[in-house]
Amino acid sequence: MELLTPAEMARADAFTIAAGVPGAVLMERAGQAVAGRAAQVAAQVAAAGGGVLVLCGPGNNGGDGFVAARLLAEAGYRVRLALLGTRDALRGDAAFMAARWTGPVEPAEAVALDGVDLVIDALFGAGLARDLDGAARALVERVNAAQLPVLAVDLPSGIDGATGAVRGAAIRARWSVTFFRPKPGHVLLPGRLHAGEVSVADIGILPAALDAIAPRAFENVPDLWAGLFPVPAPEGHKYSRGHLVAVSGPAQATGATRLSARAALRAGAGLVTVACPAEALPIHAANLSAIMVRPVEDAVGLAHLLADPRLTTLVLGPGLGVGEAARAKLAVCGDRRLVIDADLLTSFEGEADALAQALAGAPAAVATPHEGEFARVFEGCPQVLEAPSRLERARAGALLLGATLLLKGPDTVVASPDGRASIAANAPPWLATAGAGDVLAGIVGGLLAQGMPPFEAASASVWLHGEAAREAGPGLVADDLIEALRPVYRRLFALLGAV
Repeated sequence: MELLTPAEMARADAFTIAAGVPGAVLMERAGQAVAGRAAQVAAQVAAAGGGVLVLCGPGNNGGDGFVAARLLAEAGYRVRLALLGTRDALRGDAAFMAARWTGPVEPAEAVALDGVDLVIDALFGAGLARDLDGAARALVERVNAAQLPVLAVDLPSGIDGATGAVRGAAIRARWSVTFFRPKPGHVLLPGRLHAGEVSVADIGILPAALDAIAPRAFENVPDLWAGLFPVPAPEGHKYSRGHLVAVSGPAQATGATRLSARAALRAGAGLVTVACPAEALPIHAANLSAIMVRPVEDAVGLAHLLADPRLTTLVLGPGLGVGEAARAKLAVCGDRRLVIDADLLTSFEGEADALAQALAGAPAAVATPHEGEFARVFEGCPQVLEAPSRLERARAGALLLGATLLLKGPDTVVASPDGRASIAANAPPWLATAGAGDVLAGIVGGLLAQGMPPFEAASASVWLHGEAAREAGPGLVADDLIEALRPVYRRLFALLGAV
């Protein structure tokens, strides 16, 4: 599903209004959606017929709150409404909806929270453009301190809709209702933690608005990449599914390479070979069955191996070793599909331009840094490191490298040099374990080996990785992820109609 920034959402509203749908109609529908969701969650907080406090702000988000308060009161709920600011200061559709509210309006700055079963936060929403301070911040902090159940309208007040950042202070909601499409702030941290369970309401925004906006950010779900996911063909064979090489370093650091190699095979690569120094060969051979092992001492040996054009894809980094020898190996792989991770990224510390040059000839390349590796590679690149969000940092990094960039974390962002980006929200916290990134690099490589385009391959891999972690459950270790991919693949192939 597309993710719209607050500015893009404003364009969608304006497009729909220009097409003949009055803004007041959109606001009434938004308020209806909020009231409907409040009625659904009421039983969970013993609010049926109980106390609902609607906190309204000075803009259109507050107008949505006035509508929700009116409809809930008409449905028999005990509703109190508090306004931040004065009624006379309201304008446009918000003023019109406020006039339809016939109950009392309390000053939000001093509103009592006693006897409240549910708070509806309609203070600011996704369009907040500054840090909360003064009375607004004090109110948000009081609501949080009271630990009351909160339903947020659009996005919890204080969360930046474009970046997910906390602007001074932010409501911690249990539920959020947004309209037409989610915002980046719903899936980027810490916004996702504040938003709680998010539902998206159809309020009549015209779908054609998306064509006019052409959004470039998406929630990472199968609909984004399923049409390009490689499904084995009846007439296919192992050679048609690609041959991947995972390049290993010395004997004392072989585990990471094996995790990547095994994950690539599980992800569907037809053949996988581990290329390693002779000293590491017995270790790999003793621990691998379906994966081949070839002795490769250095870049010259790797180039000799790659004289076979059937070796189409490489994973370089996990267990590779850091330094000039690692960089030299990349230099002989430039015409292959590449996954760049771990030690190889660190080998380009402070030399992002050199890494970009090394990747320039690759038909497909995906770099998969975590935050530390990202900071090392782009040291001295303020246009990347000082971008306003993880989303924009990943985009800037991808543009500089000229390659797809997968920025790992609890809200993993995949960015393409063309500006497309996906944000994942399915990774459980127990996925943060040693070796999990090596498995992810292997999954990406396995999909690249089968011909999947790099942005879609990286996005699909992140989703598969998160789902495998959910399947494995708490206490997983990296090896468990590889086995857990099997039931995840069965579910995905059923979704694709392939089983």
